[in-house]
Amino acid sequence: MRVLIQRVHQASVQVDQKIVGEIKSGLLVFVGIEAADVKDDIDWISGKIVNLRIFDDDTHVPNLSLKDTVGELLLISQFTLHALTKKGNRPSYIRAARPEQALPVYDQLLRQLEVDLGKKIQTGIFGAHMDISLINNGPVTIFIDSKNKE
Repeated sequence: MRVLIQRVHQASVQVDQKIVGEIKSGLLVFVGIEAADVKDDIDWISGKIVNLRIFDDDTHVPNLSLKDTVGELLLISQFTLHALTKKGNRPSYIRAARPEQALPVYDQLLRQLEVDLGKKIQTGIFGAHMDISLINNGPVTIFIDSKNKE
């Protein structure tokens, strides 16, 4: 499982020109799921997302996590995080899980994030063409792969 985390002042997602999810200050998280992802990947990624200390404290030092703030979370499915680009110019998505396999994992991650964060998570619509708007804060953008825990 791969996630791209962006600290944002605000973010929203539209499907068919209708806002389906939006947040104020917090994290916009893009998630790519592969066939090999299991419950351990979900738990580990969820813990990383909610506990990353990337928000400033009173002394402007990034000592606070999303759990420590009143921040929100917007979760967006994005299979293209598993793009393979070594050969040619057309990315291969062979490592990305098929939608019927990825959706249950995505739903489990969503539920785990809500448990770990203690509040409802905003989302896009799995598998839909989505238009994402955001104002990156920092900018702070972090990439995490559950298969590379070093």
